[in-house]
Amino acid sequence: MDNPIQPSRKPWKKNLYENAEYEDNYTDPSFLKDMRTNVNLTIYTPRQAFTGATRLSQQISVVTAFLLIFYHLYTERIGAKSIFLQSAVGTILGYFVYAGRDIQFAKFIEDSKTAFAVLVFGFIFSPLLHTLTNSISTDTIFSMTFFVLVLHLIFFDYGVSSAFLSKAISLNAAIFGSICLASRLSSSLHAFVLLEVAAVFFALGPFLVTKLYSVQLLVLSIAVCSYFLHTISHIILYTYICTLAFVNLFCPWLFVRLQKHKNNIHGPWDEAIVAEESAS
Repeated sequence: MDNPIQPSRKPWKKNLYENAEYEDNYTDPSFLKDMRTNVNLTIYTPRQAFTGATRLSQQISVVTAFLLIFYHLYTERIGAKSIFLQSAVGTILGYFVYAGRDIQFAKFIEDSKTAFAVLVFGFIFSPLLHTLTNSISTDTIFSMTFFVLVLHLIFFDYGVSSAFLSKAISLNAAIFGSICLASRLSSSLHAFVLLEVAAVFFALGPFLVTKLYSVQLLVLSIAVCSYFLHTISHIILYTYICTLAFVNLFCPWLFVRLQKHKNNIHGPWDEAIVAEESAS
């Protein structure tokens, strides 16, 4: 008996509801005709890669400087009042540098009131924060602080447009680490000073650093941190230098070298983007 003649199928279209005669996993040869590779691909030069990496190195130096201040408070090499006065003077100078010629007396008064209120509440709650984690061992506190500061560096805003970055997570991680370290200090005054320094370094400092950022500022930060680390431990100093060398030399070199292997594909499977037409 002869096989019945199969009716011809309608041509395949990129509309799902019109392809009932085709299998679910059917792929028409015309499906890939619009495929494009490396659309709008940006190739970075070694100089651009190095400059971008210095942003991370700058923030690593900021975290290192904060930990140095904690160490001096922890060992009581420098008095808490002295660090508080130096931090207050530096904050005021930084405020005027950041404001520049656009400073307004009314805004300065409002910002001063806000800063004063933060200091008062911080001083009131510092005894509570100082004893908050007394039941946790010092080794656990130091380990926890290390991980949250790494989290701070991961989510910090380096001026790159990315959904992965989060200023809130970065700031909260840094403040949480500061609270953990404050509980290891000898008095509530020391804890208050450390938290005030943390607010300056992690909440206010990024605004000034972003405005004044340059390679010269990075070199100065590295030189200051290296000097103080040299007085504490050579091993920590070498670790700090090796970390910066890895971030600023090896990572940019590897990034530039691997750019030639980029192969992004674009085609009909991409998410549709509605284009708005301007009214004539």
